[in-house]
Amino acid sequence: MSKTTSKPNSRPHDFTGGLARREAGDFTTDRRVVLLVAMAVVVGTGGAFAAWLLVNLISLVSNIVWFGTVSVEPTSIANAPRTAWMVAAPILGGLVIGLMARFGSEKIRGHGIPEAIEAILIGSSRMSPKVAILKPLSSAISIGTGGPFGAEGPIIMTGGAIGSLFAQFFHMSAAERKTLLVAGAAAGMTAIFGSPIAAVMLAVELLLFEWKPRSFIPVAVAAAVSFSWRPFIFGRGPLFPTHFHISLHWWGILLCALMGIASGLQSGLLTTLLYKIEDTFEELPIHWMWWPALGGLFVGLGGLIEPRALGVGYDIISDLLAGHIVAKAVLTILFVKAAIWLMALSSGTSGGVLAPLLILGGAFGWLIGLAFPGEPGFWALLGMAAIMGGTMRAPLTGTFFAFEITGDSGTLVPLLVATVSAYAMTVLLLRRSILTEKIARRGQHIIREYGVDPFELTKAREIMIANVHTLHASMTIGDTCSFFSRDEQVHRVYPVVNEKGDLAGIVTRADILCWQNNSELALQTLGDSVSDDSIPVGHPEDTVGFIADLMLSSDMGRVPIVDPQSGKLVGLIARKDLLRLRSSLRTAELDRRPFLLTTNNPRTKAEANSPK
Repeated sequence: MSKTTSKPNSRPHDFTGGLARREAGDFTTDRRVVLLVAMAVVVGTGGAFAAWLLVNLISLVSNIVWFGTVSVEPTSIANAPRTAWMVAAPILGGLVIGLMARFGSEKIRGHGIPEAIEAILIGSSRMSPKVAILKPLSSAISIGTGGPFGAEGPIIMTGGAIGSLFAQFFHMSAAERKTLLVAGAAAGMTAIFGSPIAAVMLAVELLLFEWKPRSFIPVAVAAAVSFSWRPFIFGRGPLFPTHFHISLHWWGILLCALMGIASGLQSGLLTTLLYKIEDTFEELPIHWMWWPALGGLFVGLGGLIEPRALGVGYDIISDLLAGHIVAKAVLTILFVKAAIWLMALSSGTSGGVLAPLLILGGAFGWLIGLAFPGEPGFWALLGMAAIMGGTMRAPLTGTFFAFEITGDSGTLVPLLVATVSAYAMTVLLLRRSILTEKIARRGQHIIREYGVDPFELTKAREIMIANVHTLHASMTIGDTCSFFSRDEQVHRVYPVVNEKGDLAGIVTRADILCWQNNSELALQTLGDSVSDDSIPVGHPEDTVGFIADLMLSSDMGRVPIVDPQSGKLVGLIARKDLLRLRSSLRTAELDRRPFLLTTNNPRTKAEANSPK
């Protein structure tokens, strides 16, 4: 590297791409989070009114299709007459959705949450205006014509689109857009169910793929804003106000765990059947545009058997919790709802999975509750929370959701036990959830485990090579070229130091290739040919993450580590040293050995203390 001359008032080159060293702390969040909070207020409002619009669209379509009236008053398809129209309406609704997906946007197919996850992880959190318009419209048509879905998946997609579109008007990073996208999704879910805590938990467990104040605070603000709007657009209080007068014995917790295990098995069965049926649709010799209409045929036939299985079915949830239902009706609803939901969702129509899961888990739990102590409605609630937490792999979301929609705080511990038991079952039984399996089939692998980044936990001094091979600044260019041309193995990069041990620069093989054809430089010293301000340097107390950023921004495979006070070279970090952190992480996960029981065994003690 040629010697550079510093100009007066010139600033040294920034090798970090704008990343500055920061004081050590628990979080990386800065004051920009205040801007995100202000924007979350707008997004939360937008998500709340988008939910209001979607609910009214569903009611409007339902009233027009089933009762021939133009009204947005809530109605139940169960009151519709059992005629040929009950079969024809879902078919026509599926045909319209297929056409909208084919000629509008294919992203409106499905229940919305996998599409939101894909936008976050793959699409830099950018969603199109077309999706924001077509998703609620297609979902309203699907549910309004009898589709056995809920509104939460579509509103998560729609609220996310509102947050993403709003963010795209400003200079924001992909991470900041993600925060506002998820804020919109959480606001929409909060408005529908009145469950701000569960919405924030859903964001953490399913959508954010991180837990940082930068994202957590704005999402919580958006959910709170949406909850504040809810009394004006949907009314006050829990969606299904319930209070169970139950006092379980100490062994009652075991029954809650058994309820969770049974719900986990139910969840695994439903997930497996869903994708088996979807594979069958893939083999059909017709375009996917026609699949929703075919799924609508099965929905209509199921409606002739049990009309209450059509639509969202909030009335069923209410009856299960209150006990205003008989065993025969619960059994019929369980099988019919499961059959038509699996067929419709596999066909690629538009609608959410949460409400159907609540009905299926609640019906299953209600039936099991007939053999357990207490009210069947209590076990129905546990079944709802457990199947939600297990199927979506979000146990905290399932726990708080069940608590918030009922307002019964006395059920929190049983809910947690049942939900975590179901979560454990599905994690052990299935590699992926009902949400991530769809994404995996599109070629994308997702890991949903959080952990501390070892690059941010480890300091440079812990992995640097302290005994560094260096070249002296007084060495000539000719001698340096001869040194690199030796037969024995030499490094590709050597730091250059002066007589005080200060870093003077770096010599690479690329420099040698430039110098060896120029005989005029043969007698020039390295001290005159290299410069310490033309290379990135780290400090011993820098995090390894900062060193990795230096390597990326400067395209250097080795970074010298210097003492910040004296400027002396104290170490060197190469790319292979970064990889050793991965090895130490694997060792922490896989190296299993006892210590306390074998401390008196000299051989075991020696093995435990020996370096790996």
